[in-house]
Amino acid sequence: MSSGIFFQIQSTLILLLFFFGIFIIIKKKKRMTHAKIMSVAIIWDLLLIVQIELNRKAIEKAIKVSTNPSILTIHIALALSSVVLYMFMIYTGRRILKGNNSLIKRHRMMGRLTLLMRILTYITSFWVV
Repeated sequence: MSSGIFFQIQSTLILLLFFFGIFIIIKKKKRMTHAKIMSVAIIWDLLLIVQIELNRKAIEKAIKVSTNPSILTIHIALALSSVVLYMFMIYTGRRILKGNNSLIKRHRMMGRLTLLMRILTYITSFWVV
């Protein structure tokens, strides 16, 4: 199996894990379970980035923005946006778990944006493999 297919399978599983984590909070209202599932998905996604870097020198390619195809530049921007949003989601999620319920609305709104960025990263990844 090529590394590209292996990365795509992991990416698919990560996205499914995100959807499952969202289902848990919407339908079951289990905050701790939601937090654990989303934490695993985020950590796995960050580890996937490390794997891609170690196998493909992704950062070296990303630095050459002026010579990259447009779809690769878009993919990189979406992926970086996802990572930045992950940090926000972790921060607000931890605060909510500690009892700061005033952040729930903002966390949900940013969660939707984070999921959108991750879905778009997933879609564009098929063109940059």
